[in-house]
Amino acid sequence: MIDKEYNKILKQYHKLSDRHILVAETDMPYSDVLKVVNLSDKIRKAGNELVGLMRKNYDQLMRTKRYRKLLFLYGNTEDKNKRKIYANQLNEMQKAYHVTWDYCRKSMIPIGKKYGVDAVFALTKAEDVWRGIEKCLYGKGNTIHFSKYGELPCIRAKQINRGIPMSVKDGKLQFKLGKTAFGIQVNDRFQQDEVDAIVTYLTESEIADNKAVNTLMKDAYCIDTYRPCYATLVPKMIRGRYRVYLHLTIEGKAKPKYDKYGNLRHKYGKGMIGADIGTQTVAYTSDTEVGLKNLSERGNSIQTSERKERLLYRAMDRSRRATNPHNYNDDGTVKKGHKTWKYSNHYKKLKAKHSELCRINAVNRQLAINEDVNHLRSLGDTFVTEPKNASKLMKRAKETTKDDKGKFNKKKRFGKSIKNRCPSGFQTAIEKKYKVTGGTYIEVPNNYRASQYDHTADEYIKKKLSDRMYKLTDGTLVQRDWYSSFLLYCCDYATQKIDEEKCMKEFEKCYNKEKALIARIKAHKIKVLNSGIKIA
Repeated sequence: MIDKEYNKILKQYHKLSDRHILVAETDMPYSDVLKVVNLSDKIRKAGNELVGLMRKNYDQLMRTKRYRKLLFLYGNTEDKNKRKIYANQLNEMQKAYHVTWDYCRKSMIPIGKKYGVDAVFALTKAEDVWRGIEKCLYGKGNTIHFSKYGELPCIRAKQINRGIPMSVKDGKLQFKLGKTAFGIQVNDRFQQDEVDAIVTYLTESEIADNKAVNTLMKDAYCIDTYRPCYATLVPKMIRGRYRVYLHLTIEGKAKPKYDKYGNLRHKYGKGMIGADIGTQTVAYTSDTEVGLKNLSERGNSIQTSERKERLLYRAMDRSRRATNPHNYNDDGTVKKGHKTWKYSNHYKKLKAKHSELCRINAVNRQLAINEDVNHLRSLGDTFVTEPKNASKLMKRAKETTKDDKGKFNKKKRFGKSIKNRCPSGFQTAIEKKYKVTGGTYIEVPNNYRASQYDHTADEYIKKKLSDRMYKLTDGTLVQRDWYSSFLLYCCDYATQKIDEEKCMKEFEKCYNKEKALIARIKAHKIKVLNSGIKIA
């Protein structure tokens, strides 16, 4: 094979291959950890200066009538030739106002030198800033934001041999940041398997690449080479001390996890699963099991932590109000305009406690999500659910309404529930898990309307949101979320509609499981949020 052709196929393999991330804590002494934190803060300052520059250019561009008119014409024209002309004109205006990647990149070079940041890390930060600008230009973004004091951006180089180079020494991975050499702490068998695979690739890279190229040519399949792509350093504040983690991006799928007896920790089931993912709960129906549980919950720890988090925030607010009475109106609202805030030592201690508690809660949520995702994957290989709508439900109500007594109703909707329970994060994790493990993830169209269909009458009957337990037309009492999951379980692949025949066939079996589930919830006094199941 000619070298040119070989390199072309190898490049194609790199594009097609899966990637995953190995997270491990570094073994740096604390003095080196503080150096990394200092570098991260310099990157933050450099990024903020670039954000200020690009934000100014973007705002000037958006203030021009011509650009806004071109955007309107581009969005409301179906003719491809005209759209192309408008697109070219938009690009020309972006160049004229210096809202381009080339200008962003060139501007970052002197800014990086000013703060003493290596060009590799500075340009990586410039890419992040430009990604925010692109969201504003072509997506749903409104503006790009500055990084707050105390936020520590990651230190990343997009090539493994630059910025944070990697080598093998005595069978162990070693990394360098400037003159600082460090390794990683391997804490379990999974991490050790990953490290061994990386070391094997680095010692036999040519053999592994040849095998990957040949397999791609013959079988049109990407094998897992475990080539390290690039490294990222992530500093974190944990329990009052800084710690630095290494995120190593690796080519291929992650190694399977085994227990101490050599058995797979997570089993992959076969069959169909229908799941109704709400703002606080998930209900599911499979061939072997039905379930209804709170999202992002491990025992009662989440609910207790949420309450602690809320109480700490209220204490912070009281302290802030006591220290800055001149910044508030008589009715308790914050005054408009520029203000100077002072914070007491008591407030700073409360803030540190609150930040640590938020971190712990975030970790627990992620662990709970991972456990639920692994359990659902063990029940079946085809997952059917409705499209994500959490972002819409988070928004406040637009219309102002009054209740029966003439009082204004609150415009708040589900923002707090979504923040605490992370339904979108759960759904994203589900989607990723099924796609990585060879399963099928299906989102039904919006006209599926699982919450309104009644299979006994074969018609759509609209119900109130407050009707958590309701009767079908034949008198059968069902739980709303579970019944929606059952209708998703009875989805017809071909038509993407509810299969009435399957509903009639499977309902009795699944309904008996649902009754047993509700009885178990009542017997163990499990509080399922917003379910309508009353426990003594």
